[in-house]
Amino acid sequence: MVLDCAHVWEQISEYLDDTLDAAVREEVQRHLESCEICSAVLDSVHNILILTADDRVFQLPVGYSARLHARIDDFLNQRPLEPPPESSNSG
Repeated sequence: MVLDCAHVWEQISEYLDDTLDAAVREEVQRHLESCEICSAVLDSVHNILILTADDRVFQLPVGYSARLHARIDDFLNQRPLEPPPESSNSG
């Protein structure tokens, strides 16, 4: 079985928790050794876990929130929003 990136991303949490079946873990490891993107995703998730486990509180720079919201608004106004894809499960 060869995993693609989407399958690896679905397994990242279990991979970090070391709760994957040994065969699946081996396939994920093999993919991570050859895929720079998935390795970067793994590192990012790992770093997020470390940061969220840290009890320290950091003060944001003055005006950061306003600048962030302005950038988000600019980004959203640059292109029309697409409607969400319709679900194929009609019940």
